[in-house]
Amino acid sequence: MTDALKRLSEEGVAIWLDDLSRKRITSGNLAELIDQQHVVGVTTNPTIFQKAISQGDGYDQQLSDLAARKVTVEEAIRMITTADVRDAADILRPVFDATGGQDGRVSIEVDPRLAHNEKATVAEARQLAWLVDRPNTLIKIPATMAGVPAISDTIGNGISVNVTLIFSLERYRAVMDSYLSGLEKAKERGLDLSKIHSVASFFVSRVDTEIDKRLDALGTDEAKALRGKAAVANARLAYQAYEEVFSSDRWAALERAGANKQRPLWASTGVKDPAYQDTMYVTDLVAPNTVNTMPEATLEAVEDHGEITGNTVAGSYEQARADLDALEKLGISYDDVVQVLEDEGVEKFEASWNDLLKSTEAELQRLAPSEG
Repeated sequence: MTDALKRLSEEGVAIWLDDLSRKRITSGNLAELIDQQHVVGVTTNPTIFQKAISQGDGYDQQLSDLAARKVTVEEAIRMITTADVRDAADILRPVFDATGGQDGRVSIEVDPRLAHNEKATVAEARQLAWLVDRPNTLIKIPATMAGVPAISDTIGNGISVNVTLIFSLERYRAVMDSYLSGLEKAKERGLDLSKIHSVASFFVSRVDTEIDKRLDALGTDEAKALRGKAAVANARLAYQAYEEVFSSDRWAALERAGANKQRPLWASTGVKDPAYQDTMYVTDLVAPNTVNTMPEATLEAVEDHGEITGNTVAGSYEQARADLDALEKLGISYDDVVQVLEDEGVEKFEASWNDLLKSTEAELQRLAPSEG
């Protein structure tokens, strides 16, 4: 084993695990990852919970109690998922305390069916924060057109947010703007800005998956030479945008009032194409004050053979811009790609949520007490 995860942490990259299950909590596995593999946070999504609940018997006792109470399937899901997040937050609490609230965070997503409804998203964010009732929770809000203003309102209420499903540089700038607006609202309300935190989850591997498909359809040597370059280029330009926004006068005024920067979080970092190095979305995106949330397989790959050579983002912006420009010259529309990915992202989470509803309903029926 290498010390790659330790070196990654020393470069200012917070390592978060993109997975959670009750078994991970009760077996001591999560505590072990924190203790031995530098994991300082956890992200969840509907797909992760659907998988956790449909495998094994870790949820049977709670499901049996919920079935006896005849709760709705939606209420059951909220009780189950918030219990896991609360327990994970308690395990991560020492990290939260040691880092002044920056890490030791657990994310939980608003119902993805509300992705295009601003008011319902804000209401759900408030409800989730109340239900989990832990200071080290992040409420995940998707960066859809309706989600962006919901971010501002939620931050303005003093609730920390993980903005998810960001694919485009333009939308990322809108997300940062919404975060600053939210902080300004919170300041006007007299809230303590130092207690409000946020990350912006910029998705990586899915960009290559979509663009590589289009490059393969072109089939030219020029197209082949650009395979596997778009996702890293896009993320590096996002970091450039982050540096600009968080060195602005507007930000400086908020920082003086105690505000925290909204860190870029690299999401979707599992490599989908076996032709690529399985650690590339970690090793190629090393920069200070970032988060990389990894599925366990990626975490293990980095630990085993990841080469951490210092900051791999600084000085890369010109090449990154050239790579994206080269795609446009081949007729691959960046705007179309990112819109397709956002639409697909929302659809996938909705489908997972619906699967979660179905599998939870089946479990509630299986464990329901016989009448009499």
